[in-house]
Amino acid sequence: MATWIWILIVILALVLGLVGGFYGARKYMEKYLKENPPFSEEQLRQLMIQMGQKPSQKKLNQMMHSMQNTTGKN
Repeated sequence: MATWIWILIVILALVLGLVGGFYGARKYMEKYLKENPPFSEEQLRQLMIQMGQKPSQKKLNQMMHSMQNTTGKN
């Protein structure tokens, strides 16, 4: 085979590997964050108490919803 065909095959394999790796890693991280959220409601409550705030359930729900929207989960 001609040299240019080998170069084309290598470039295509590299591009496909990069795109596949990106989407695979993205899907894995979305699944991981869904199963293991960075903050639970109880952790958020303790954080607010340590900062000197009295956490109401409404405020906790607002903060949890805000954090979920920030991470892309609806």
